[in-house]
Amino acid sequence: MAAIVIDIGNTSTTIGRWEGEKVSAISALNGGIRNPATVEQALVKAGADTADSAFIASVVPTENTNWHWLLKRLFGLDAEFLTHKTPMPIGIDYPKPEQIGADRLADAAGAAVRHGFPVIVADFGTALTFDVVNKDGRYIGGVIAPGLPLMTGYLHEKTAQLPIVELGGEMPRRGDSTENAMKIGAKIGHRGMVREIYNYISETTGPGTVLCATGGYAAWALEGIGVDCIIEMDLTLYGLGEIHDYAKAQVN
Repeated sequence: MAAIVIDIGNTSTTIGRWEGEKVSAISALNGGIRNPATVEQALVKAGADTADSAFIASVVPTENTNWHWLLKRLFGLDAEFLTHKTPMPIGIDYPKPEQIGADRLADAAGAAVRHGFPVIVADFGTALTFDVVNKDGRYIGGVIAPGLPLMTGYLHEKTAQLPIVELGGEMPRRGDSTENAMKIGAKIGHRGMVREIYNYISETTGPGTVLCATGGYAAWALEGIGVDCIIEMDLTLYGLGEIHDYAKAQVN
């Protein structure tokens, strides 16, 4: 059984195919549903015409109806959306579970299935989020901090002379230009933030807590972090696929 798995974020959307417990044909799109032709191309690449279902993690609920309509009209797929009520391979120990972002649940479930628990996931999206599964296999919350795009974009927006900085690439050794100074601040600052937050959380979760990271800038930002960290670019879609199969098995 094949499923189209989709992660709808605030600034980008990722689409892939889940089949045989693997994610393939991944496309990362800027703009999401606002560029329907590009979305259709990504869905065709993922083989939506031969998929049995579509499973979505969305943090932009105003777009959910449009996605449901597009998948139904183009491919005859009835989209299902991940919520805290969806059966999943981890438990939830959180006072208001309806407030948990669907992408964060997918990250946590994917990491727990791949690595066991306790486990912490750092997701480099618009925000930098940390999600925690404790030693009992229960999601217990996490941390939310400004992500790299927010940090550099806000500095540009709120100051008169700081430019937009293109992240990634070789790390400068000296802040001998405004761009290099901002790039060092972004990378070293986020690397230190991940290390310190991991150390703080693992005081509660205990020894052996696995740290993994996902998101577009994860590998660049965490180079040289100084603690063991597994970079997994497909983690959110993988978690979606695992939850999809788990939920289907409970129904059947």
